[in-house]
Amino acid sequence: MKPDALPRLRSWLGSEARPEGFRLPPERELAPLLGVSRTDLRNALLVLETEGGLERQVGRGTFLRHAARPGADYGSGRDISSLAERTGPMEAMNARLALEPELAQMAALQASPLQISELRELAQAMRVAPDWAGYEKLDADFHELLAKSAGNPLLYELHRIVNGVRLVVVWRRLNPEDVSPPSSYHSFAEHDAIVAALERRDQAAARAAMRAHLAATIAAMAGGA
Repeated sequence: MKPDALPRLRSWLGSEARPEGFRLPPERELAPLLGVSRTDLRNALLVLETEGGLERQVGRGTFLRHAARPGADYGSGRDISSLAERTGPMEAMNARLALEPELAQMAALQASPLQISELRELAQAMRVAPDWAGYEKLDADFHELLAKSAGNPLLYELHRIVNGVRLVVVWRRLNPEDVSPPSSYHSFAEHDAIVAALERRDQAAARAAMRAHLAATIAAMAGGA
């Protein structure tokens, strides 16, 4: 995501007194209005959704949850975009590697059957995503739901901060020449392994599966795949 997409979106949202529940224009209209590409706009929207400022409703659109003003602080008192300016892609991924395996281990014990079922559905949906944007949204939903399933509100909020920074700085299209993830994409089997461990309530396996998934992503990034 280009560095100006997120501040431009924040500035536009904060330029008028828009009420809670304000519905944003479609991406095809908002992108040229802000002077950014639809890909950069989509990533900026994901960051604000991660921060809690926006809510996406399937089939209805994207809605304002609270004022996303320029410079608005996240719950930690640190603006995600400011953190991203001081964070590199590998630093963001290493932060995930430190946090998410522990969340997966906790989720193996704490996740409800419904949450595990929803994680399985997300993992299956990623296999048939029509494009990278669709895959990336499902992937973000998968990791956020898993973090929530761990049952620790503080660690969940930390995950939201880390994930928000990751959305800004990490190059997530590991196969940019493809219009959608290939059937052999490594994350598919890795997500399945995470869910299978949760279904067995195997904490050690869940932790190991998440660690293997993130390590594979880091290795692909380092290799320029």
